Amino acid sequence: MPARVATFSGMASTHVSELTDANFETEVVKSDLPALVDFTAAWCAPCRVILPTITAIADSYQGRVKVGKLDVDLHQVTAQRYNVRSMPTLLFFKGGRVVGQIIGAVPRHKVEAELAKHL
Repeated sequence: MPARVATFSGMASTHVSELTDANFETEVVKSDLPALVDFTAAWCAPCRVILPTITAIADSYQGRVKVGKLDVDLHQVTAQRYNVRSMPTLLFFKGGRVVGQIIGAVPRHKVEAELAKHL
């Protein structure tokens, strides 16, 4: 399967999936791998701050963690389903359910510490 490229604010990574209401179930909930989902919005300044961290984690954990971004303005059904009210919200999924959450732009080591709990 070819890698999808997610582009946000000019940055791109072939290891960050672009998530939508239509593909969320397949890509995240039914994933065999743990998943990290960044709920974001184009207008969100803290989302741009955390973007390099999300990209670096996607590259570093390739094959061990599925990393994706979901634009809450374009895909409101999924954002509402997971009660996302602040951006960025990072949700960690394992076995189809949410197992961790971080709200706000935090340093990479904090994201990796939460991720380590679920690997």
